[in-house]
Amino acid sequence: MKPKLSKHFQTRKPSSIRQAQIIFSKRLDRKDVEVINLAIGNISLPMYPAMKKRLNTLSNLHFKEGIVKYTPTVGTDEARAAFLNILLSENIKIDGIECLITDGGSAAMEIMLLGVCGPSSKKPILLLDPTYTNYTEFCNRLSIPFITTKRKLNDKGSFNSLDLKKIEKLIKKEKPAGIIVIPYDNPSGQYLNQDTLIEISKICVNNNIWIISDEAYRSLYFNQVEGECSSIWRISERQVPGISKRRISIESASKVWNACGLRIGALLTDNKGFHESATSEYTANLSANSIGQVIFGALANESIIDLQLWYKKQRKYYSDIMFKVRSNLLNDLPGLIVSKPEAAIYFILDFKKICKENFNAEVFTQFCAEKGKVLIEEKKYTLLLAPMNGFYKNSKHGKTQLRLAVVEPSEKMFMTSKVLKKLYIDFNLSSS
Repeated sequence: MKPKLSKHFQTRKPSSIRQAQIIFSKRLDRKDVEVINLAIGNISLPMYPAMKKRLNTLSNLHFKEGIVKYTPTVGTDEARAAFLNILLSENIKIDGIECLITDGGSAAMEIMLLGVCGPSSKKPILLLDPTYTNYTEFCNRLSIPFITTKRKLNDKGSFNSLDLKKIEKLIKKEKPAGIIVIPYDNPSGQYLNQDTLIEISKICVNNNIWIISDEAYRSLYFNQVEGECSSIWRISERQVPGISKRRISIESASKVWNACGLRIGALLTDNKGFHESATSEYTANLSANSIGQVIFGALANESIIDLQLWYKKQRKYYSDIMFKVRSNLLNDLPGLIVSKPEAAIYFILDFKKICKENFNAEVFTQFCAEKGKVLIEEKKYTLLLAPMNGFYKNSKHGKTQLRLAVVEPSEKMFMTSKVLKKLYIDFNLSSS
C-alpha cells in the first residue's frame, strides 16, 4: 500500500511552454542534436550593464562574508525603488504606487489572484483568449474559475480588435472580480494601445471590478511612436474618474532586462489596503530572492536617459530579428499563417491552410522534441516549440497553432524557418 496522490496531482501535466524541454531531456541522442529552444521566453542576452556589473562584483561588495539573509517580505528598498524608477523612465507618475517584490512575475500573478478572487472563489477572473498559460495554471491550482473573451487570428496574421461591448456584456452577466490584460501580449504579440486600456478601465469602473495589467514587456513594442508605451499607470482620474485604487500591475526583471533566471518580479498597486494584505500573504514565502534583488536593485540608480536608450536598443534588436524571421517563415512555408509582430517577443504560427485534416500541433511538438532532427552544415538541429492548445480555455481552438518565442541568438533565429520546414516534412512522412 502506498499513499495516493491528490486528484490535482493525478491530473497534472507540464505547462505547454515546458512540455518540449522535458520530452527532449529524455532523448538518448540529445547530446548529438543542437536545440533551438523557442518554447519558452528564456532570453539569451546579457543583462542591463549596471545589473551585469553588480553580478560581477557581488561577492566582494554585497555578500563578502558569505552571509545571505532573508530580506524584508516587501522587498529591499533598492529593489522596490528600481521598479518605480523604471516607471519614471517611461514618463509615468509614481505617486501612490505601492510595490511588493516577488519571486518572478509568476509569484506576483498568484498573489494577485489570491487578493482579487481568493482561493476556491465563486467569482471568476476574466482573461483574453488566448492567454498566457500561467494565469490559467494558477487559476486551476487555486480553484479559481476563469472566463474568457475570444480573439481570432485571421489569415493575414492579425488578431481582431477587442469587442469592448461584448466584454462589458460578459462582465455584467458573469460578474468577474477583475479583468487581466497584457498590453504587449503573450502569446499573441498583439499591442493594446492606450485608448483601448482607457476604455477597458471605464468598463472596470462602471462595474466596480479590478483591472490587472501584465506589463512585463512594457517597452517592447514595434511600429508605434517612440516613447508612447501603453500602461494602466498612464491613466488619470480626469480620463477615467474612479480608476484610482483599483489598478494592479505585474512586473518582471525577466524580459526587458534579460534576467529570467534572477526570478525577480513585483506586484504594483495604487490600493494601499491591497498592498498591505498582499505583503501579509507573502510573509508565508518569507521574501523574494535576496541575491536577485541586489542585482536588480542597480536599476534604482540609473538615469532616465540611460534607461530610455536601453529600451530603444531592445526594440531595435527584436524588431530587426522578428520582421526577418516572419518573412523567412512566409517564404519557406507558403500558406503558413504567421502573426504580425506588434509587441513582446512571440509569433503564433497556424498550419490550418497547409496541414492535413488530422494535424495536431501538440503531436508535432512532441515529434520535434522526441525524434526530430535536421542536418544543416554537418550539424543536427531540432526545434522546441509550444503548442497553442495550452493557451486557450478550449484546447480545440489551438489545435493547428504553435507559439514561437524569439529568444535564441539571431543566427539560430534566422535558421528557424528552414529547420521548421524540414521537420514539418519529416513529420508528415512519419504520420502518413
